[in-house]
Amino acid sequence: MGAWARRAGVALFVLAMLLFVIGPLAWLSLRAFAQTWEYPRLLPREWTLHWWETVLEDAQLGGAIRLSFVFAPVTVLVSSVICLPAAYAFARHDFPGRRVMLLSLFATNAFPKMGLFITIAGLFYSLKIMGTFVGVVVVHVLGTLVVMTWIPAAAFAAVPRSLEEAARDAGAGPIRTFFSVTFPIAAPGILVAMIMAFLASFDEAQGTFLVGTPTYITMPTEMYTLVLNYPEQAAAVFSIMLSVPSVVLMLLVRKHVMGGRLAEGFQLR
Repeated sequence: MGAWARRAGVALFVLAMLLFVIGPLAWLSLRAFAQTWEYPRLLPREWTLHWWETVLEDAQLGGAIRLSFVFAPVTVLVSSVICLPAAYAFARHDFPGRRVMLLSLFATNAFPKMGLFITIAGLFYSLKIMGTFVGVVVVHVLGTLVVMTWIPAAAFAAVPRSLEEAARDAGAGPIRTFFSVTFPIAAPGILVAMIMAFLASFDEAQGTFLVGTPTYITMPTEMYTLVLNYPEQAAAVFSIMLSVPSVVLMLLVRKHVMGGRLAEGFQLR
């Protein structure tokens, strides 16, 4: 009886988690194609593609979609230029204040984000980058500093130094050794970090709303307007479109994430 009760408990827990995770997605999927759906009907009475046409043909919503796919790659590029050299330095060099600097990266996540963004807004006003493309990118990059430094640093640290020394002995210079030995081995961890940075930028709403509105409105920011001013079906369509990149990118790197690359990034010594 004890073993049966444990199995039943595990089954109920798994079922509850599936309902918690899949339930909202199933509701969104049905609502996005529903013309009419009244309680207590389990399924919509009529089906339609009208709400997809509404979202895709709306100039404001289309502009938000395009901006999201502009800001996310730019953010990843800027964050890579800033963080990857720092990650390599943290992984390969021991210098005074190294651990303090590593831990200080969490400062951007140690306080309520809205309070941090309000402080940043005051600074941006003085620098005259409030409401500019640069200002929004800076806010997005701040949200990627941790993953774009810690995970690549752990990936660089995991590269055996003996392989680099063997390449040097074979006549390879520092740059060739890095690109032929170090970078290929660390690439999976760097890829995971870049995907996480892309998703962090793609889903950033509060900072974009405070710094970029009304000039730059991305998909997460536009969700506020959709919830208040559009039918539920249009909001459901937009929610699905917002979640698709996250699902696709996570599926592409799932073997690296499940293989422990993400966890390794936060075990750097």
